[in-house]
Amino acid sequence: MAMSQAALKAEHALGHGDNATTVQDITNPSKDNAGDPSGEKMKALAWMGKNKVEMIETLKPRILEPRDVILKITGSTVCGSDLHLLHGTVVELEKGDILGHEFCGIVDEVGDQVTNLKKGQRVVASFQIACGDCYYCKQKLSSQCEKTNSNTLENAMYGGRTAGMFGYSHFTGGFAGGQAEYTRVPYGDVNLLPLPDDVPDETGLYLSDVLATSWHAVVDTGVKKGDVVAIWGAGPIGQMAAEFSLLNGASRVIMIDSNWRLDYVKERYPHIDTLDYSALGKGNSVTSKLKEMCNNRGPDVSIECAAGEYAKGWAHYFEMMLGLETDTSEIVNEMIASTRNFGRCGITGVYVGFTNHFNIGSLMERGIRLIGNGQAPVHLYWESLLKMIQEDKIHPLKMVSHRVKLEELDKVYYKFEKKEDGMQKVFVETKFSQPAAKGSPSLTTYS
Repeated sequence: MAMSQAALKAEHALGHGDNATTVQDITNPSKDNAGDPSGEKMKALAWMGKNKVEMIETLKPRILEPRDVILKITGSTVCGSDLHLLHGTVVELEKGDILGHEFCGIVDEVGDQVTNLKKGQRVVASFQIACGDCYYCKQKLSSQCEKTNSNTLENAMYGGRTAGMFGYSHFTGGFAGGQAEYTRVPYGDVNLLPLPDDVPDETGLYLSDVLATSWHAVVDTGVKKGDVVAIWGAGPIGQMAAEFSLLNGASRVIMIDSNWRLDYVKERYPHIDTLDYSALGKGNSVTSKLKEMCNNRGPDVSIECAAGEYAKGWAHYFEMMLGLETDTSEIVNEMIASTRNFGRCGITGVYVGFTNHFNIGSLMERGIRLIGNGQAPVHLYWESLLKMIQEDKIHPLKMVSHRVKLEELDKVYYKFEKKEDGMQKVFVETKFSQPAAKGSPSLTTYS
C-alpha cells in the first residue's frame, strides 16, 4: 500500500505526458469538479483505502468533451482484477475513486460530435478507452491505444503505455468506473457497442471484458484442433477460456484450482477435467500430475487465469510484503515447468510489475513460448463474440452465480474476496435495469 501511494506522489511530481487527447484523472464527478450542473446525485462504489470500499453518493457526471456519452448503467459486475484494487496492489489509487470496468447501459446524453448513437439506445462499453484513430486503434488493438493514457510512471515502468481504463486507478489514466448509476464514456462513439434486442444485458454485459479477455487468451496462445489445454484458475475467465478452447478444437481441457470452485465447474462444465492442487498426495505436484495426465510430456497449451498477487510460499509472501517484488512467479513457473517442450503459455491473470525467482532457464532451454495476453483488445473481438451469443455458440450465463443490487455492492466485494456464498460472477442491477432475463440467477440480498 505504501508503494501504491508513493507511486501516486511520484506521478504528481513527474507530471503526465502530452500524448493523451482526452482529459485525465476524472475519477469522481464531485471530487474532480465534473458533476452535472443540475446537481443530480447518484450512487456509486468507491475505493476508500486498502481493503476498504464504500457505497457513496456523488454527482452525476456531465459531458466534458464533444465525443463523450453519459450512460445510465443497467448492468455491471465485479471482476477478479477488482480485488487487486481493493487490496491496493494496483498503484496510484486515490480515496474516492469510483471503481468498475465492466458495464452496459442506456445512452442518456451524447456530445456534439457523437453521430452514431442516440438517446435511449442500449449499449455495452469496452473496459479500455480507445481513441479510434491511433496506430493501434486502426488495427483494433484497442487495449494499447496511444492517446487515452498519459501516465508517466506506467510508460517508464513498462516501456510503453496501455490504453486508459475505466475504474482502474490513475495508473491507467484515472477514469471513473461503471459500478455506479451513471458513467461518462470518453470517445463514446468508439467505445460503446449497440446491443440488439435479442441479447439481454445479462449476456451482453460480459462483452465489456471477460468474453474478450478469455477469447484473446485462447487465440493468442494458438489453441488449435487436438491440443490439450491446461488452465490455472477456475474463475469466470478460466471457465470461458475452457469453453473457447473446446470451441477452437481442443481435445481436452484440464482446469487447476481448489475448493468449491472446481465443484462449480464440474456441475456446469462436465466435459472439463479438473485438478485439485490442494488434494495432491505427498511427493506429488501440479507439474508431476499434469505430466502423468498428458503422456508424460505435459499440455500443449497452458493459460494462467489466476494472478500474481497470491503467494503460496513464505519467500514470496515476505518479498511482496517488503516491496521487494510486486508479484509472485510461483504459478507462472509451475505453468512453464508443466507444459510440454515447445509448448505455449499465456499470462491472462493480472500481474502489475516485477517478480523474483523466475525460471527463465526452463523457458529458454525447452523452447517454451510465453505470451502476455491479459489486456485483450476488446474492439478486435466484440462484434464476432456478439454474433456467437446470438447464434447460441457461447453461454455467458453459465459463469454467473449471483444477481445483486448496486446498493449492496460494498458487501458483495467482501463476499467475493472471501469466496463466500459460492460467488463466481455477479450481475449487478441498478434502478435503471430491466427485469431479469431468462436464465439469470434470482436476486440475492445481503441486508
